[in-house]
Amino acid sequence: MTDYEGTSRAPRTEPQGSRRALAQLALVLAVVVLAAMATHTTDLLVVIVAIAIMVMLHEFGHFATAKWSHMKVTEYFFGFGPRLWSVRKGETEYGIKAIPAGGYVKIVGMSNAEEVDPADEPRTYREQPFHNRLVVAVAGSAMHAVMAFVLIWGLLVFVGVPASNAVAITGFSPLAHGSDPARAAGLRVGDVIERVDGKRITSSYQVTNAVSDKAGQVVTIVVKRGGHLRTLVVTPKATRGSSTASVPPQSSTPKAPSSRNASTANARIGVEIGGGPDQRSGPLVALGRSGVDLGRTISSSVTALGQVFSPHGISNYLHDLTNPAAANRAAKSGKRIESIYGAVRTATQGAQAGAGDLVAVLVAINVFVGMLNLLPMLPLDGGHVAVAVYERIRSRRGRRYHADVTKLTPVAYAFVLFLGFIVVSSLYLDITHPVANPFQ
Repeated sequence: MTDYEGTSRAPRTEPQGSRRALAQLALVLAVVVLAAMATHTTDLLVVIVAIAIMVMLHEFGHFATAKWSHMKVTEYFFGFGPRLWSVRKGETEYGIKAIPAGGYVKIVGMSNAEEVDPADEPRTYREQPFHNRLVVAVAGSAMHAVMAFVLIWGLLVFVGVPASNAVAITGFSPLAHGSDPARAAGLRVGDVIERVDGKRITSSYQVTNAVSDKAGQVVTIVVKRGGHLRTLVVTPKATRGSSTASVPPQSSTPKAPSSRNASTANARIGVEIGGGPDQRSGPLVALGRSGVDLGRTISSSVTALGQVFSPHGISNYLHDLTNPAAANRAAKSGKRIESIYGAVRTATQGAQAGAGDLVAVLVAINVFVGMLNLLPMLPLDGGHVAVAVYERIRSRRGRRYHADVTKLTPVAYAFVLFLGFIVVSSLYLDITHPVANPFQ
């Protein structure tokens, strides 16, 4: 995602030509929508539109705070390359360009290396007070945090999330030789397990423990279905080795006590279970929960960034690039950097799985991109923050210090090359070794 740049004045667009270009653009968009409907790829289109909105809201953060700070903003565009459509309002040109690879805002005088009309100098970014420059620099990432918060709040209020203290049947996993005790007993997908042999159930581990040593014995299960309680009886079957038929993939079944017989300690009924039915929160309650969930997501993103850019993380990534077997393992685990292509693919899979899963992916993308942009390296937002802080430290009362950013050019180029390598190589991995669908 490219951020604000130096100023460059574009010729004023003629009203008639602008209207014609807008009509052509609207026609192209209509064709795209109809094509998506005809090819049943509306989920993909929804994801692309959502990411485009995220990009432009990021840039809007820079745009709005720059305007508020009385800086001169000359362009606010989606895309790069040739103009498809634009309109000038006052001193700012708004529009869309041909290559949809991000967006940008042009603010006059982002560095001391930029030549500016003397008449515009008082309104340059570099001449503004420290707090104004800091606000403009962090505004893009702040917008990602706001978007993530709003998405989480909307999810809690309008869609709901699985109850954390309830256990529901999400699928079936027939055992060896086609044995299917759960369905034979009359259990159905969506049943909420209330009790097993009289014991209240609030977690998947309790279900596993309740049946794991009762192979061949009758177990009574009380489930809630359609608002009514039903009592069913099921006979668990012994299985060899460990099984994940009764717990989510990320969970691990506690080891059975050594006094249990090994042939009965792995009994299963052949169900896949997860959280209970979705529960909505009130608007006010959701505000607090959204803040907590956003904090957890930010914390996990910081940890992920630290792992990605650590020597060990980079070494593992290079190993994935050069070793197909390692690449396959990383793809199956889902613990790998994804390109924008891979992120769109995962988000589309989330959209196909349901609104809640799509929102969860969009929240993760927002937070990760926001944190990535705060890395203290030019040309990222964090690089401008670092320069502003450095200038503030070096300044003295009555004397403003201006950093010579040209000295950072070699470092900035090296960082851009590194990011380019990550972008290209992650795209290669996403095409040759796509990450497994996390929603299956």
